[in-house]
Amino acid sequence: MFHLKEQNTTVKTEIIAGFTTFLTMAYIVIVNPIILADAGVPFEQVFLATIVAAVIGTLWMALFANYPIAIAPGMGLNAYFTSTVLASDGQLDYMAAFSAVFIAGLLFILLSLTPFREKLIQSIPESLKLGITAGIGLFIAFIGLRLSGLVAPHESNLVKLGDLTSAPVLLTLFGLLVTIILMALNVYGSIFIGMILTGIVALLTGQLKFEGALWQLPHLPEGILVWNPIQAAGDVISHGLYGVVLAFLIVTLFDTTGTMIGVAKQAGLMKGNTLPRARHALLADSVAATAGAMFGTSPTSAYVESSSGVAVGGRTGLTTLTVAILFIVAAFFGPFVSALSGVAAITAPALIIVGSLMIGSVKQIDWDSFDEAFPAFLVILTMPLTSSIATGIALGFITYPLLKIVKGKAKQVPILLYVFAVLFTYQLLFLPH
Repeated sequence: MFHLKEQNTTVKTEIIAGFTTFLTMAYIVIVNPIILADAGVPFEQVFLATIVAAVIGTLWMALFANYPIAIAPGMGLNAYFTSTVLASDGQLDYMAAFSAVFIAGLLFILLSLTPFREKLIQSIPESLKLGITAGIGLFIAFIGLRLSGLVAPHESNLVKLGDLTSAPVLLTLFGLLVTIILMALNVYGSIFIGMILTGIVALLTGQLKFEGALWQLPHLPEGILVWNPIQAAGDVISHGLYGVVLAFLIVTLFDTTGTMIGVAKQAGLMKGNTLPRARHALLADSVAATAGAMFGTSPTSAYVESSSGVAVGGRTGLTTLTVAILFIVAAFFGPFVSALSGVAAITAPALIIVGSLMIGSVKQIDWDSFDEAFPAFLVILTMPLTSSIATGIALGFITYPLLKIVKGKAKQVPILLYVFAVLFTYQLLFLPH
């Protein structure tokens, strides 16, 4: 079913990859409810909605697309949902906002059923694809550095070196040192083994604590929130949420597409300029986004942390099937998952190391051609600095056709790139990003 031999992988490798991916992204089941709780949505509602959306999207990716790319509610979009959408209208409640997410999800499904998204992937120049992969690598490495405390906020220079004597940083350095030694020795499953050893040390040093019951029965306090497309469309119209729907569409479209391209290239799953079974892969996040809105969570996205599973050998849907099963188990072990997610040092080394592996794609960029190199450089630079994959892609899409026009190579640029250069310019100037 998963064609393990064709991808030169094994059941053991895929399951280890699934555990690795899950552990690096498990934080979302705790962080997402905390963020949406600021909008008044009950924690238990969002906790289970987050898991439902992740399971639906990831299972779809596993069974229909056969890719090791996990789906879950996206960071950034949840903050936009709470701090921008709901703050924009004092009369707007979270039920109406979920209607906007629901409508955006339905439109997303329609787009994914057409050849549009597949053609979009094919139209992205190779230099931008390579830049997206490298940019995502720097982005997730920076996430690992920031979450672990290895880098800290600086009042005038954005970031600075963190406190190397603090317990969380020392634990991160231990995990990082152990993992890179294992990788240098070509030990199978180095990243996963490093996470386990770090978790054990965290437990022994009191940084990982389990208090009270480790499990509880999951429930939805408010049931299904949105299910009627006509009523949801009415909410969008009555509150004038057209810009919100458009913002969700654009950001999710390119965040997910960019992540899929980056992880697929890292795994060697791209066939030339195309992504096999692209329609099924792209449907995974759109179906999950729609289902997530019904139960009570912000839009979903392909998870960049999937690259950690790919780094330990994940190549097929068996990896994501494992992730989906672990999310189901997590629904019954909220306190346990919360405890693991609360120790960033367990997963931070994996993110930093995977980032170092992904940045290797820069060697394939044609640095001698400025019109190819600079847009890719801009993507690589801005993804970690803006903490947004979509913003990095937007700047690359704008500058690439511009430089080609200046060089007299306008006909070499696919028409879709011109269209999205205009749309991205509008978004960056007038819409949230």
